[in-house]
Amino acid sequence: MRCLLLSMVVLFSALLSALPGYGTDVSALASAVDARYDHLRSLQADFTEIYTGAGMARTESGTLWLKKPGKMRWEYRSPRQKLFISDGKEAWFYLPAERQVRKTPVRQLDDLRSPLAFLLGKTHLEKELQGLSEATDAQPITAGDVILRGVPQAMADRVNQVLLEITPDHWICRIVLEEGDGATTEYRFGDQKPDLAIADQQFRFTIPEGVEVIDENFGQ
Repeated sequence: MRCLLLSMVVLFSALLSALPGYGTDVSALASAVDARYDHLRSLQADFTEIYTGAGMARTESGTLWLKKPGKMRWEYRSPRQKLFISDGKEAWFYLPAERQVRKTPVRQLDDLRSPLAFLLGKTHLEKELQGLSEATDAQPITAGDVILRGVPQAMADRVNQVLLEITPDHWICRIVLEEGDGATTEYRFGDQKPDLAIADQQFRFTIPEGVEVIDENFGQ
C-alpha cells in the first residue's frame, strides 16, 4: 500500500510539472532568454504586428532586422509598404505612398518598437520589466511555450504591461504590449535567423527625391 501511495504521489507530481505554468523558475527562464539574445550579433525574423484599439483593428506584416549596437530595420510589406529604420542614433519612419518621412533622435523616440531593445541583447529582462512573473492566465499560441508578464520601466507611464511568449529553446516568439488607454499591440516573430551577415547600410536611410522630411528633433 505504501509503495502504491508513493507511486501515486510521484505520478501526480509529474503530471503537475507537465502542466503549463507549473513550477516555472522565472529568474532562471529570464536568464536563459538573456543568454540567448546577449550572444547574438544580429537577427532576422518575419513579423506580424496586430493592433487593436480605438474601435479598430489592424494587422501588418514584414521582415525585421536587428544588429548590435542598437540598429533596427522594420520593413512592412502588407497591407502597404512602410519602413522604420534606426541606426542607434536616429530613427526614420517612411511612408512611400505619402511621400513623407519622419526623422527623430532615438533618445526622443516615443514608439512602441522602442522597448523591443531587449531583443538586441543590451538589457536584462528582470531589470527592464518590473514585477516580472509568469502569466499563467494568458494563453500561449503554441503548446509548451511560457508567457512572462512585466511592466517596461522606460514606458511605465504609457504601457500597463507587456507579455512575452517564450519557446522551450528560449526564443521570444510573441510580444504583447497593453497600453493605458486599452489599446493592444502584438508582435509575432517567426523564422528567426541569428547572426546573419547584415551590412550597416541596411540601417541607413537615404531620402528619396521629392520626399518631404519632417524633423522631430524637439531639442531644437
